[in-house]
Amino acid sequence: MWLPGAVVLLSGGLDSSTVLAMARDQGFEPFALSFQYGQRHIHELVAAKAVAHSQRVIRHVIAQIDLREFGGSALTADIAVPKGRSANDMSHGIPVTYVPARNTVFLSFALAWAETLGSSDIFIGVNALDYSGYPDCRPEYIAAFETMANLATKAGVEGQQKLKIHSPLIKLTKAQIVQEGMRLGVDYAETSSCYDPGEEGRPCAACDSCALRAKGFAETGVKDPLYERFGMV
Repeated sequence: MWLPGAVVLLSGGLDSSTVLAMARDQGFEPFALSFQYGQRHIHELVAAKAVAHSQRVIRHVIAQIDLREFGGSALTADIAVPKGRSANDMSHGIPVTYVPARNTVFLSFALAWAETLGSSDIFIGVNALDYSGYPDCRPEYIAAFETMANLATKAGVEGQQKLKIHSPLIKLTKAQIVQEGMRLGVDYAETSSCYDPGEEGRPCAACDSCALRAKGFAETGVKDPLYERFGMV
């Protein structure tokens, strides 16, 4: 049976791995797109490869760009990753782990691939509830990019396709995301969420991303399989 293709942005983290499973569950044949963009560690790409394999994507592309040329983030420059921040701390301001224009860059690559594939659908795992305050994770940003995308492509101008940016996690809590992923059989032991992991991808358990992930599993009442893998629970 023929299934429509969709480009899914896959970082290897909890959110994007869940979105990949959701795209398939919604009847799409996923094409996964990851980036080696000069981030401070490779563990997320190792995770992305594992997730893409276990979820049987047709093709997994790892695009090469280098945002270290610009820096400006703890993920692409010699800036310390904040750790031990409270939920209240994370609810105010934009943290130094924000990578300038990253989602715009990533979505632009996804748009180019989707047009080449003849696909009208892109999936991204942004979240506007339990998140770290990034401006490019908000619903109004996604809506604006979708409008731009339909004005900026040959396929859109000629009416061959109406591009849709799917952000199915945008109004979910981390606990709801974990529950949805578990329902769909996502192996969270394969994923990597930590901004500053140790050997073999061991989570630091102190950065914002680790804290939000821990919050999701705690509220779900389920042990994190990744922490079990490293003997951390």
